Amino acid sequence: MTIDTDRIDAAVLALLRLGLHDGARAWKSFDWDVMARLHERGYISDPVGTAKAVTFTDEGLRESERLFQALFGKPER
Repeated sequence: MTIDTDRIDAAVLALLRLGLHDGARAWKSFDWDVMARLHERGYISDPVGTAKAVTFTDEGLRESERLFQALFGKPER
């Protein structure tokens, strides 16, 4: 099986939103390769270091909200 890393990255970016705190910070408890790719795309601060959280960029915060709704939201009744 070939893994679609773009889809994995989208899901992790959306799931990072679950750990959102202090405005634009999120716990960095996901795979290091995924976190590095999200950083390279400009969505989060550099995940390397002793801090237990990363900071969303403005674009990353907007995209994480969009992806969270698209992947996990239910239509309102």
